[in-house]
Amino acid sequence: MRVLHVITGLDVGGAEEQLRLLLRRLPDHSVRGEVVTLTSPGSVAEGIRADGTPVAHLGMAGNRDLSALPRLVRLVRSGSYDLVHTHLYRACVYGRIAARLGGVRTVVATEHSLGDSVLEGRPLTAGVRALYLATERLGTTTVAVSATVEQRLRRWGVPASRLCTVPNGIDAARFRFDPAARAAVRSGLGLAPDAFVVAGVGRLVAGKRFDTLVDAVAALPGAQLLLAGDGPELPALRARAAALGAADRVRLLGECAGGPGAGQTPRGTGPDVPGVLAAADVFAAPSPEESFGLAAVEALAAGLPVLYAACPAIEDLPPGQAPGAHRFAASPG
Repeated sequence: MRVLHVITGLDVGGAEEQLRLLLRRLPDHSVRGEVVTLTSPGSVAEGIRADGTPVAHLGMAGNRDLSALPRLVRLVRSGSYDLVHTHLYRACVYGRIAARLGGVRTVVATEHSLGDSVLEGRPLTAGVRALYLATERLGTTTVAVSATVEQRLRRWGVPASRLCTVPNGIDAARFRFDPAARAAVRSGLGLAPDAFVVAGVGRLVAGKRFDTLVDAVAALPGAQLLLAGDGPELPALRARAAALGAADRVRLLGECAGGPGAGQTPRGTGPDVPGVLAAADVFAAPSPEESFGLAAVEALAAGLPVLYAACPAIEDLPPGQAPGAHRFAASPG
């Protein structure tokens, strides 16, 4: 079976790393996967190619670059695919349409990022919802990454018969605590062996509320923060730490690789996500709205206590199944 995966971009991110992990777990001979990214063929694209899966870049200029649609249709037609699998909002909209126009009738979409009020970090407007629902009908099945996301889709009006839930997965062995990695990362970052270290992981956007994490660590004398991720809030977070007198205790590490087979960051300048978690004493996830909470699950796999504001991956479990995780009230600001 030939499968085309269509994704919005392939910079480091939860959905992007999930696609790479999925491709690595496909049967060797019965399923052949290929990938097209609409934008940003970043470090995850490099990793997927290194794993042996072809990645094409569609060169889409923006959400309204309609010229990308006929290019995607031609790609679908030329590949003689049995199934198209779409990931992330823009790819789901364009990919479902292209699959239908390209003659593929089996179209699966994985919904990675739907919150109650945001989608992929952007406010959910009536227009976004209408376009989502209109194109959802062109697909065969929509896969929710958590029971919480499935419930959100049902409230939107997506029929239960078109939905299924397949929780995100991780390679737990990659995140298992390694004392040698802890010592190496701490040494490389100039952290004392007995320093109290808080870790955070995620895209640096306003909705993740990493500003509250900077504030909390700044108010805790001697505490250190390792924040792995990149995004538009990076300069503001750096300025906030400096204004609070904690610039030397808030380490903004930038993009850190975390997917299967990753080692150092793409530029080789620092630790990967498993290394960051190994170096930490506690993990904090201040985002008030999530569709799954992948980083929190990775932190639990690393043996860390986890403090979170929202994490369906944990909240959907039966009581007592994640004793190392504790929920706190999200900041209203």
